[in-house]
Order: sequence, then C-alpha cells, then structure tokens
Amino acid sequence: MKLFIKKHLLKIIGVIVGMTGGYLYYYFVGCNSGTCPITSNPYISIIYGGVMGYLVFDLFKKKEVKNHVE
Repeated sequence: MKLFIKKHLLKIIGVIVGMTGGYLYYYFVGCNSGTCPITSNPYISIIYGGVMGYLVFDLFKKKEVKNHVE
C-alpha cells in the first residue's frame, strides 16, 4: 500500500485538489436554476473537478528512464 501511495501521490493530490475546487465552484458560482448540467449538482461538480485535477496533475509526472542493454 505504501508503494502504491508513493507511486501515485501526485495523482491522489490532484484528485483531492480538484474535488475541493469542484465543490467550491459549485458553492460560490453554481447554477441555481438547474439548467447547468455540471454546476447545478454538487456531486457532479465534485466528480468533474476530481477528473480535471487528476488530468492536470498528471501532466507534471516524471518521465520514466528506460535503459536498453544490448
């Protein structure tokens, strides 16, 4: 479990930050009329924020070095 967390720490942080941002966007900017598909529902906003956080934080991962021995 520790190895998994260590390997995917940046992605986990990205999901948490994104979910928090999604909820804050719903709370402060959200749509009250119900016509906005993402911002009118807090659960959808949180999920959408988590996915976006994962994708953005995944951009900053280190590239793996592959050694080819011949």
